[in-house]
Amino acid sequence: MARCIKAACIASASMLVLVACRTVPSRSDVPAIIVNVTPESRASLSKAVSEALNGAPVKLAADALTKTDVLIIEREQARDPNGQMLNGREREMPEHFQLVKSADQCVLVHRLSDRRFPLVGVACSALGENR
Repeated sequence: MARCIKAACIASASMLVLVACRTVPSRSDVPAIIVNVTPESRASLSKAVSEALNGAPVKLAADALTKTDVLIIEREQARDPNGQMLNGREREMPEHFQLVKSADQCVLVHRLSDRRFPLVGVACSALGENR
């Protein structure tokens, strides 16, 4: 009986350690949108998204993250010279990102990995704040 209790305690402690190691958003993180878009801020956003996707090139809309705090990136489908899709149906899920304001810093969060990418030269405002 004591052996079972000891094993249960070890298992419980292991689970707590695993849960504690998971990245938890800071309490100061608030959903945000980009304000005062500049070529530099667009480049910083593109660089962060590309880095999150292991260096994959990305095309972003000019108004990306200026109206909503969520950015969804879908893989571009390969096409032949006539514009027909080469691979048929795309089965990969799109990538989801969220822009947050953490203290005075704009941070892009990759939702799948919870990796955080501080955006240099980007001005953002908490969602719902007067701009």
